[in-house]
Amino acid sequence: MPLLQVEAVTAGYGDTEILRGLSLVVEADEVVSIIGPNGAGKSTLMKTIFGLLHPRQGAITFDGRDISRLPPHQIVRHGMCYVPQVANVFTTLTVEENLEMGAFTLGKADLSQGKERVYGLFPKLRQRRRQLAGKMSGGERQMVAMGSALMLNPRLLLLDEPTAALSPKLVDEIFERIAHINQSGIAVLMVEQNARQSLGMAHRGYVLANGENRHEGTGRELLDDPNVGRLYLGG
Repeated sequence: MPLLQVEAVTAGYGDTEILRGLSLVVEADEVVSIIGPNGAGKSTLMKTIFGLLHPRQGAITFDGRDISRLPPHQIVRHGMCYVPQVANVFTTLTVEENLEMGAFTLGKADLSQGKERVYGLFPKLRQRRRQLAGKMSGGERQMVAMGSALMLNPRLLLLDEPTAALSPKLVDEIFERIAHINQSGIAVLMVEQNARQSLGMAHRGYVLANGENRHEGTGRELLDDPNVGRLYLGG
């Protein structure tokens, strides 16, 4: 059974339908990339998986449990964490305080272990642990956001546009950190506008358009597909 399975999900806001019978799977220890044009429903999909929206039709199962109607705090306890694209850190708190905010279910001993695990993945954060998150660069704040989500040692990490508005050098660094996170045994499902780079590191990928699956396959297969290249990768 896949770690995450989204089956024929329809979802949206008010009378507006955004997702239309969309399905995907994420296996344990896998990196899956979701690409597609603006308005394709990528962020809506992430919010629906994490319980910020509920499916109107279809089902979402995580680790064998139906989570379709669960609120986010219960989904977190089952082993899934989510890093939204914006407003993903507490800017008036230090790096270490942000990590502690992410560890709301941990006891003192586990909190210390969680920090050490995150600092191992993000050595820069150990050096900056007393610095206010709001005084950090965009790439550093993104590391804080991911570190906070990783404090609970989830089985699946959802990332919505983790490299948005970053310089090419910082984009490379964030992708490198994502690879390390996955190598530590955590599955990753990410939405990305840097489509070529994300597919290049992904085990599998999905191309969304108008709330539907248009293409799916391994990262390499999608990169080599001339239709995907022409329509979604700029040639």
